[in-house]
This record gives sequence, C-alpha cells and structure tokens, in this order.
Amino acid sequence: MTVEITQALDLIEEAVTALKVEIVPIENAVGRILAQDIKASQNLPAFDNSAMDGYALSCSDSEKTLQVTHTIFAGDKIVDEVVAGKPMKIMTGAPIPKGCEAIVPIEDVDVDGENITFPKNIEKGRHIRYKGEDIAVNDLLLAQGTKVYGFHIALLASQGISHVQVYKRPKVAVFGTGEELKMHFESVAEHQIYNSNAPTFLARAKELGAEVAFMGSAKDNLEDIKAHIEASLDADLIITSGGVSVGDADFTKEAFDAFGIERLFEKVNIKPGKPTSLGKIGKSWVINLPGNPLAALINFELFGSKLIHKLSGNRASHLGTIQAVSKEKLSIKAGRVTVIPGFWDGESFTGTRKRSPGMISPLIQSNAMLILGQNSEGFEAGESMKILSLHAVHSSYENKSIINE
Repeated sequence: MTVEITQALDLIEEAVTALKVEIVPIENAVGRILAQDIKASQNLPAFDNSAMDGYALSCSDSEKTLQVTHTIFAGDKIVDEVVAGKPMKIMTGAPIPKGCEAIVPIEDVDVDGENITFPKNIEKGRHIRYKGEDIAVNDLLLAQGTKVYGFHIALLASQGISHVQVYKRPKVAVFGTGEELKMHFESVAEHQIYNSNAPTFLARAKELGAEVAFMGSAKDNLEDIKAHIEASLDADLIITSGGVSVGDADFTKEAFDAFGIERLFEKVNIKPGKPTSLGKIGKSWVINLPGNPLAALINFELFGSKLIHKLSGNRASHLGTIQAVSKEKLSIKAGRVTVIPGFWDGESFTGTRKRSPGMISPLIQSNAMLILGQNSEGFEAGESMKILSLHAVHSSYENKSIINE
C-alpha cells in the first residue's frame, strides 16, 4: 500500500503508543518525557515577602521624616506590626509584617543620621511579593508528555519534588543490509563502500533520547537477514535501510514477512525515498528505509523521528515548521511530493543544487528541508514558505500542515 506523507504520519500518530513508566530522581530527568501531570503542592512565594532591601511602612508615611524601629532579615519570624509613623527596615526575602502597605527601596530615601525622609506618592503594594503570586497550590506546572529541560528542575525543586515518573527510553536497534557495505571501522575493497546510514540512524536516535544498539551488517541472503531480525526483536524500534526495492538480492521484505510483520504501509509517495515501509512484529516497530543515503536520512527525519517521539510519550510528536522566504527562484517538476534539503539563514531558505537520492554532500550544506506538494512547481524569490529544521528540534503539540501546496 502506497500512502501520502500526511497519511503515513497520521498512521504513526494513531498506532504508536508510549512505553511503560519508571521513576527517576529529578537530577536524572533532564531530556526525559514526563508520564504524569505535576501540580503545585506549595505556594510560591510561600509567604508575602520583600522584593527589595528597603523600608516596610504605611502609605500614610509619604514625605515624612521618621526613624525606624528595627530591621527584619530574611528568615526572621515576624512579631511586631507596622503602624503609621513607625516604619521598619527590611531586607530582600524577609517576611512582610502585618500592617505593611509598601516597601520603599533604600535608594529612594534621604538619610540624615537616624532620620529618614520618605518620598511622596508611595504606591500601595509596591515591591511586595505576595504569597502564591508566582505559583499557587494546585497550579499545573508541567503536563504529562512534556520533555524535561534543565530550567524545569527549578520548578520541581521549588515544590520539594525529588522524583518524577517518566516514560522509559525507547530501545532502537539498527542493522544494515548489503554485502557491498562496510562499517567505518572496517577496511573496504574497491568494490565496496562505507555504510553511512547506520551510524547516522544511531546518532540521531540517541539525540532524540533513545537507547541505541548496532546489530551489525547482514549479508545479502535470507537466512542472515532473518538472524539479524531475530537478534533485534527485544527492541521497541528496528531500523534498516536498503533491500526493500525490487532487486534480485533484496531479501529484506521476505525476511520480515517470515516473522509475520503487520504492515501499516509499504511505500510513501515522496521524492526521494518512495520505498519506505513501516510495520510491527510483536511489540517491535520496524521501519525499512531506502538504501540511498540522502533519501534514507530525509525519511528518517520525517518518519523515524516521529516514531521515537511517540514511543517516548512526547506530546510534541508532530513535525513543527518554521516560516521562511525563498532566497532565490526554486523550480521543480510537479507530479510527486518532493523534499528539498537546503540552508536556512534565519530568514531565507536556499535549496541545495545537488540533491540526488544517493548523495551525502547535500547534508553538509543543509540545516533544513522544504516539502513541496505534488502540484507545486516551486517558489519565486522572496515568496513565503514553511520549512522543517534538521538541526534544532522543532516538534509541535499541534498537527499542522507541513507541505507547501
């Protein structure tokens, strides 16, 4: 079954679910996906306190010259009450005494010995941080499915939270097929080439938060490919490339069929990378990507990354777009959905001149890609477009259109 890009993404969205849950210390939660809603159990601030070093007083003390009774420090327990004509000196973070209507910063007063002259028009509530104004009890701090970043740890620690529930990291297994392919740590003969796909899949899956394992390279025969599949079935996602077209030595499809794979789709209407398929064996998802490097890596970014987001429990599992303009005229032949890698300079996008499916060099120049619908013939210079980032993670909570029609 051949599907459109959006159909393939929708099938993944509907079919793939998050993995089981584990509990980790908050220090180890960075980069993980929350499996629970985090609600506030404490107000922040926990009590009314001073935002400045200054004077706690009644607003009726405006323009008066007075003497302070004593000083309140952070951590002090308040006993006395502020009354008109009797201000108190107060330090940042110190609790606000009863009767205090405002804080006047030290730099806003005139001091003459023990006599302090206050400014006019003192604003009620000025420089007071009120209980719960930042965070109130039962506020939703972080929602289930949120990826935890370093600054989120401040929220968790502020509530005295030491551990959180997160989804387990997906286990991703990668193996190559094709006797002409050798890994970068092996020697190659004149008739052989290095396998650039497998190391890249492993690296990108790891960047996306997965645990990865390289299962080696399978020979071009049915039994060896089946042996590699068997060894990979404890993974949540198996990634292969090549061996899924119609060549005489393409045994990958037959090998997976022998394990009773249930396929969601077998081809995608996309250029490059039509021979991309997705299925499932037991608990293991299987994505077969094209052997051509550029086609393989583009299709991994479209479909492999979404699979990992979904398995990780990430609510932001949709591909997110960036608005840009075309730096120059870009023309293509209509008829099939086309993906063009290119460079985004923060404002404009330039498609790579070279973009044959078997090339690797376009990726050197690329940090983004443009998807053109089958009826599109390209863009004029300066025309608005939406692109997808290749370097930064621009995932989205919402399922928005990614194709330029």
